Amino acid sequence: MTASEHITEQVTSWPGVEAGHGSRGEWSFKVGRREIGHLHGDHAAHFGFPKALWRELYDEGRIDYHPVFPGKEGWASRRISSDEDADDVIAMLRLNYDRVVSRYGLPSASSIGAAAPRA
Repeated sequence: MTASEHITEQVTSWPGVEAGHGSRGEWSFKVGRREIGHLHGDHAAHFGFPKALWRELYDEGRIDYHPVFPGKEGWASRRISSDEDADDVIAMLRLNYDRVVSRYGLPSASSIGAAAPRA
């Protein structure tokens, strides 16, 4: 099983998570309309975190700056080169999953895959 297959199998087992191709070729994980992170093949994962959490993960050596936003805290990248890296990507996706579900709850069955409501 490839890293992306392993990550997808684990993350999509969580209630309310859907995975699919994004608009830039990435493999995205969403809870309702909120993305919790995405993969670029089997070699990189990208996330967004609150700045305090980003700093903690960065200081622990678990993430680096996102290549599109160099030097900007909040957006993160994680290289995937081993099974341990893939497991840590799953753990960080779980951090975002827990934050989203805590704040917004699980999406209803009728809203999964639906267009985002207008504000």
